[in-house]
Amino acid sequence: MQLNFQHIQAAHCENGVTTNLLRHMGIHQITEPLAFGIGAGIFYIHIPFLKISGGPAISFRTMPGQIFTRTCSALGVKIERKTFSSKEKAQQFLDDCLAKGQPAGCQVGVYHLTYFPKEFRFHFNAHNLVVYGKENDTYLVSDPVMETVTTISAHDLERVRFAKGALAPNGQIYFPKTSEPVSEERIKKGIIKGIKHASWFMTETPVPILGVAGIRFTAGRIKTWRESLGARRGGLYLAQLVRMGEEIGTGGAGFRFVYAAFLQQAHIFVKKDELLDISKQFTAIGDLWRASSVQASGIYKGRMTEQQDFNVMGDMLLNIADKEKAAFKALYKIKW
Repeated sequence: MQLNFQHIQAAHCENGVTTNLLRHMGIHQITEPLAFGIGAGIFYIHIPFLKISGGPAISFRTMPGQIFTRTCSALGVKIERKTFSSKEKAQQFLDDCLAKGQPAGCQVGVYHLTYFPKEFRFHFNAHNLVVYGKENDTYLVSDPVMETVTTISAHDLERVRFAKGALAPNGQIYFPKTSEPVSEERIKKGIIKGIKHASWFMTETPVPILGVAGIRFTAGRIKTWRESLGARRGGLYLAQLVRMGEEIGTGGAGFRFVYAAFLQQAHIFVKKDELLDISKQFTAIGDLWRASSVQASGIYKGRMTEQQDFNVMGDMLLNIADKEKAAFKALYKIKW
């Protein structure tokens, strides 16, 4: 069975899954930047007591599933989401969806994702893809970060759907169920709600490991890593920051570029010229994140190993935090 499903490549997996599934059901106005912005996907968290692949748990995205859920909610789209304790029931539910003509989003682990290049496979369980068909024992997959559609065996799909560890997907499957026609006014309201949510979260949340405060928290930790961990292990922790910021989906810099694109597209629906000005700020912030990754790479590759190098890295993040706070505050102050 194979559905008439259009694969659209995206910069980030959940943005892409959300966009592809909504466009499949006829909501053609949606784009990846709009899905990311309406879903308030821009985010920062540093969880000091949790490790991923031996490094600090840092994320530039919301919890898996929230972009899809928030975007659909804002657009008035009812959704179905399920997890499973039984692998057999998880596969049967997916097969039933496909038999009904319903492509489905799945949260999966990356480590056993056979069509990924080996250098990109590691223990990370918050990747998203769309299954849109099945031929014998092979599933047809639209993975938004891939250029074209691909396939995966039933055995390997089961392994990634039930990967163990942090953020274990537990066979999670989701898709939009029903929708009324989506007007430009509803999209406008969704844009405003998404901007308010993200700008409040990044600047006003009182938790010190979240939002702009979280970026500052990481900056402070970086300055202690050489002394507390040693130059080599401190460098490996910075490698984790680069991995989370540059290699998983779009990460720190890329998410800021996507958000800049969202604000430009939002201006089409919400005629506030401030959006265009703030969009430029986020593009500049993305450049700063990229520059910080270059600094971090120099440290973990052993080219720069002195305390001053870690201090410079920390100061770069403090500068980014200041820029992000100013940009999000400006968004928060817009009179809608």
